[in-house]
Amino acid sequence: MVLKTLMTSGSSTTSAESKPPVKPGQYDVGRRGSKCGGCQKDLPAATKLMAALRETPEGFERLDICIDCWPGVDRAPLLAFWQTVVPHHEAKKKVFVDDAVLCELFERLKDTAEQAKLNFRFVLGLILMRKRMLTYESSRDDGGNDIWTVRFRGKDDRLDLLNPRLNEQQVAEVSQQLGEILNEEL
Repeated sequence: MVLKTLMTSGSSTTSAESKPPVKPGQYDVGRRGSKCGGCQKDLPAATKLMAALRETPEGFERLDICIDCWPGVDRAPLLAFWQTVVPHHEAKKKVFVDDAVLCELFERLKDTAEQAKLNFRFVLGLILMRKRMLTYESSRDDGGNDIWTVRFRGKDDRLDLLNPRLNEQQVAEVSQQLGEILNEEL
């Protein structure tokens, strides 16, 4: 099936030639496409679609799939997915990702060891704390690493969150990356 091939082949909804170079430690997440990643039909304003995020060897990739094609998509390689609507060009950006998607993405990145992903997870954790979805419990020094103990609101399970001690520029860069993924200005 075309969609299963799309989801596993590394094909992107955006052209690799048109992408600017990516700075070290950043993820290049394509913007919302104008066509469905499955059937290649146009996605005009007000069209409902499913947006998905997957990891490729090049970084995170966003896929936009129309509602008709979505049932045929293999969800196994996806980190997260959410329903959204193509906005009108003049419309102000709105939050298109619900809190559950953010929490799932945070949990999926818990075992990462790559510095860029650790930075990404830390800023995502700060956003979840700001949204009062994640609660700070305590911190400890683990061999020179500042480890925060956090938990999701309403749950007893504790999670570790490495504080990579980002400077303001690094926080801004990761926030921009999150904004591109979530289609929201943070």
